[in-house]
Amino acid sequence: MSENDPERLIRGRYGLAPEAPLPFTPPPEVPPGLAALLDRRVTRRYAPDPVPEPLLQAVLAGAQSAPSKSDLQQYAIIVLRDAARIARIADWITGMDWIKQAPVFLLFCGDVRRGRWLCERHGRAHANDNVDTFLNATADAALALGFAVMAAEAAGLGTCPISYVRNHVEKIGPLCSLPEGVFPVAGLTLGVPAGPRNWLSPRLPQSVVVHAERYDESGLDAALPAYDAARPPAKPRYPEIHGPKPEGCAWSENAARQLSVPERFGLRAWLKLRGLSLD
Repeated sequence: MSENDPERLIRGRYGLAPEAPLPFTPPPEVPPGLAALLDRRVTRRYAPDPVPEPLLQAVLAGAQSAPSKSDLQQYAIIVLRDAARIARIADWITGMDWIKQAPVFLLFCGDVRRGRWLCERHGRAHANDNVDTFLNATADAALALGFAVMAAEAAGLGTCPISYVRNHVEKIGPLCSLPEGVFPVAGLTLGVPAGPRNWLSPRLPQSVVVHAERYDESGLDAALPAYDAARPPAKPRYPEIHGPKPEGCAWSENAARQLSVPERFGLRAWLKLRGLSLD
């Protein structure tokens, strides 16, 4: 079975054993670009090799190739290459030492400020300082991050998204000189992978995520046991609150553990202080 074998790729993406039935009939051939997406993995070990500047600029051009709401391009990318500054972010987050290994750390931000400037330049009032603009800018930044991941993978580089930057917006903002109207969405470590590739993280079955014509969650309860079994036990979330589990947690229990604890209490207040009304 070749690396780009459609059946192998589908089984890997959904964590299906060789004897398990496929959830759908894959196409007879998978184009290389799609095969790379189906086999994508996060990278949490980086070689000390620097990322050549021309290659980094090409990856950033790939990020800017993402679609954008109404072509407004309401996002900004802060490129950090200084090891000491990257280490500060890692120390704030804790528990993610691979951040310090990465030669490049990209901070993807929603950027409402540029749109305000455009309105001012053309003598118009910015009339969309609201939650919809916040959502549009966040989606633009997230799409750019996704395209950066695809561009990096195509170039032989590894990445790992870091949502925990939002736990420390009051520190990340000054570190990156973020002005009013610009806010962190997620970080992305970037570099040459070191050692074997990370394990392939199985995704929820399409029957749970993809809905035909209308939302239907009737199969969720039946699908979860097999999905939990397809993933190795994970480090328990919030052991200090929910109690330790030396044997690890199944995916669904760990998701419940995380989602039952309020996170990032100060994010809305910080956003409002930085000129985002969210009304």
